[in-house]
Formats: sequence, structure tokens, C-alpha cells
Amino acid sequence: MPTDPSLEAFCAFFNKLDKTYTKKLYEIYTDDVVFRDPLHHIEGRDALKRYFDTLYANVSSCRFEFHDALQQDREACVTWTMHLQHPRLSGGQPISVSGCSRLTFSVDDPQRVCRHHDYFDVGTMLYERLPLVGPTIRWIKRRVGD
Repeated sequence: MPTDPSLEAFCAFFNKLDKTYTKKLYEIYTDDVVFRDPLHHIEGRDALKRYFDTLYANVSSCRFEFHDALQQDREACVTWTMHLQHPRLSGGQPISVSGCSRLTFSVDDPQRVCRHHDYFDVGTMLYERLPLVGPTIRWIKRRVGD
């Protein structure tokens, strides 16, 4: 678990994040934040809020278990496991996805993140969970793994 106060605040914020908490993104992100994940590239806190509003609109539950953290100056990486429950994924059953966030804290406001890049296997989180595509993706992964 992180020990730097800025990184601890970031991790704590993400465990409060839901469809009603996105209005507080200003607490941890700069106005000009750049956010990336395997599916999106978003610039600006207002655009990020819209993305999170859409993302969390139908989520039944989501929490993060944070593991290892490394931080040097303004750069940080933290590994995590996301525990997600969404009615359209895996029949609404909980799923777990491992990932890592690379963060850059602002020079002008070191308590806030100006760059956030998430790394995770989108197949594990999404494609394998879809009713029609999922079985095919899992079959391909088994074949490649043999």
C-alpha cells in the first residue's frame, strides 16, 4: 500500500468513486489532466468526469485493492485489483481484473494528478465477459496457450 500522502489520497479517492462521487474529481485531478486506458484517451477534467459518469452509471459495485506502489519525485506507479460488478458483464457476477496505474503529479499542485495511464487486460475485463464474444475469446486464448 502506498505511503506517500498524495498517493494515499489518490487510492482512497478511487475506493469512494461511484456515479455520485465523480463531481469531486477536482480533489485529485488538475483541470488539464490527461487520462489513458486501453480503450480511451481523454484530455481535461470535465471530459474525464463525463467518462466516469458514463462508466459508473450502471455499475453495481466497484472497489480497488491496492498492492505495490513505487514513487519517485512526481512519478508514481501503483498495482491494483479491481473488483467490479456490472449487470451486463458475466451475468452481473463479480469479476476481478488486475492492473497498474502510472501517475504524474502536477508541478504546480503536487497533491493532484496531471497524467494518469491505466494498464490492464481489457479482454479479461470486457471481451471475455460478453455473451456472444466471450466464449470465442476464451477458446482462442486456450488454443494460443497450448
